[in-house]
Amino acid sequence: MTIDDVRETDGRKSKRISLDRHSTQYRVEFEKLATDFHSKCPVAWNETHGGYWFASGNKEVFDIARRADVLSNENDPDEVKRGYWGISIPPPQRRPGNPIGGFLEMDPPEQRHYRQALNPYLSPAAVARWQPVIDEITRASLDEKIESGRIDFVDDLANVVPAVLTMAMLGMPLADWIVHCEPAHASVYTRPDSPNVMQVFQMMMDARAKTASWIQRIREEPRPGLIDALINAEINGAPPSDKDVLGAVGLLIGGGFDTTTALTAHALEWLSENPEDRDRLNREWETLRDSATEEFLRFYTPAVGDGRTIAVDAEIAGTQFQEGERLWLSWAMANRDETVFEDPHRIQLDRKGNRHASFGLGIHRCIGSNVARATFKTMIRHVLDRMPDFVCDKAGAVHYDTTGVINGMKHLPATFTPGPRLGPGLDETIEKLQRVCDEQRLAEPVTVRRARAELTD
Repeated sequence: MTIDDVRETDGRKSKRISLDRHSTQYRVEFEKLATDFHSKCPVAWNETHGGYWFASGNKEVFDIARRADVLSNENDPDEVKRGYWGISIPPPQRRPGNPIGGFLEMDPPEQRHYRQALNPYLSPAAVARWQPVIDEITRASLDEKIESGRIDFVDDLANVVPAVLTMAMLGMPLADWIVHCEPAHASVYTRPDSPNVMQVFQMMMDARAKTASWIQRIREEPRPGLIDALINAEINGAPPSDKDVLGAVGLLIGGGFDTTTALTAHALEWLSENPEDRDRLNREWETLRDSATEEFLRFYTPAVGDGRTIAVDAEIAGTQFQEGERLWLSWAMANRDETVFEDPHRIQLDRKGNRHASFGLGIHRCIGSNVARATFKTMIRHVLDRMPDFVCDKAGAVHYDTTGVINGMKHLPATFTPGPRLGPGLDETIEKLQRVCDEQRLAEPVTVRRARAELTD
């Protein structure tokens, strides 16, 4: 990676960098890169992937991200609007007719209509109704391994709980989590230049076909959940197309599966490496639960950033942007800015005033943040209760090949003192929870059902 002196292009002065966000360097040298960028070029022109602006400074990211009048998330694969490329840099191969990344790749008013339709399912009160389900999935996942004294925190826990919950909230079969799990993760840990890209693309297509079949089934035989909400949403006075519903469901699956998994794995790895802090968090859970969650979010920012397109010429944060240029907002680097966070490269479980950007900023802030927080806290609490002396295998830990999109892990094996099972295994539990979801109509919006799930033997 290089940082060049100020250059002038088209009458505009800017720092120039050459950073491949999908490279190993970006992950292993992240702290040094962030520190250098903050001090020398909080906004710079990145020469890689066709050229785009790279914003890393906390103030600069905050100032730019909130300019919905200047930035566009729009993805236009059919080139019927402005031909913009959505939020991915580099963008995936453009295939006309393919679904886009849901409402995250739309601008208002359409984007706003989708969020309004989903809010009654994702508010704090709506998510709280699912807590008994989250607890039960977590319990069953740990029971599968508790007697052996060995677990892979990614494969056996962090992949499972968010995925099963996401299926339940969508109104899809809970057991189908396994259909979508590997495609959801592989699509973000596979480098754009990997020879496996087409194989992963086919996996995504197969999972997407399964999703499309369930959308059609729910159209014909309505059942409560996020899919039903999308089907019946009013977007600019009309229902969304099948393609747009499919794109929105794909967004919810991708966001629901991978980000919480990534956060949980990194937090457990850190707690294993810092046993005194792990013991402190266990003892002082009620006091530290919320601050520790926000600190892990800040430090391990799961979704590291988002792309935008400049929609109109504008000057923001001292940089002159031109229409059509691409921009990357680095939430992860903004979260490590020493002008805002004291000792930013160190985790402080009791950090106060933690105004991180891990869920994004502005009108596109993550709509699933309440689900993510609840699921993360539940998994950490159960592990601390039942495997308090766990030790992660450093040699067996496998981080994502690329963290240009999600800062995740593939594997995190660990050992612990074995303990007793508390109930049935995962498959039996999923069958039971499916009956509970169906009979109690748990996936109704909070405006219809306010009661928490009731789990009885």
